[in-house]
Amino acid sequence: MTQNDGAWSETCKIGICAQSGTEVDYEGITETVDIDIGDKDFDVIATLSGGRLVKFTPQEPITITLEAYALEAGTDTGATGKGFFALMNTLDASQPVTIDADRTRTPYRLVILWTDDSTNTGPSDAIASGSSALRIAAADGYFTSVKPSFTDGVVKFTVTYKVPPFDEDGTANFNMQSCDATAILAALSAYTSSAKF
Repeated sequence: MTQNDGAWSETCKIGICAQSGTEVDYEGITETVDIDIGDKDFDVIATLSGGRLVKFTPQEPITITLEAYALEAGTDTGATGKGFFALMNTLDASQPVTIDADRTRTPYRLVILWTDDSTNTGPSDAIASGSSALRIAAADGYFTSVKPSFTDGVVKFTVTYKVPPFDEDGTANFNMQSCDATAILAALSAYTSSAKF
């Protein structure tokens, strides 16, 4: 990954981790990433004097959409993503992989990283001194949609991850981090029920 002319381009790292699980890398089969951070909007109430009152509305959920090319239904083993259907349902961790639709709702953390640190080994890992990075992390969210298509003569998956901006205690479920060459960006903590980032 290189930072060219003040913009991140061409490549990024994507890590998906089930709560209390191990991060799995998905950039190798992902083509695009779209991030909707959720509007933090307001309504306007007109008063009889002709004035306007601002009524704040809660921030909308964050939605991250991946377009990807998977050869398998799910990732049966290893740290490299092979498929997506198991992100919405219970994983079959053996070959042949069979994943049935079920009512399981597993919380996930999704991390996206752009960096010029050639020593970095994963999106949740630290960024070395002298390197730059931009990292987006969302935790306690859920995969809500996995849609395969064969429209263009190739199997493509559109995968949607959604997360509320805060949990029930008001703790943030989303953050954006960056560092320039003058600071170190620390590694994220292991994702558990008590540690998001």
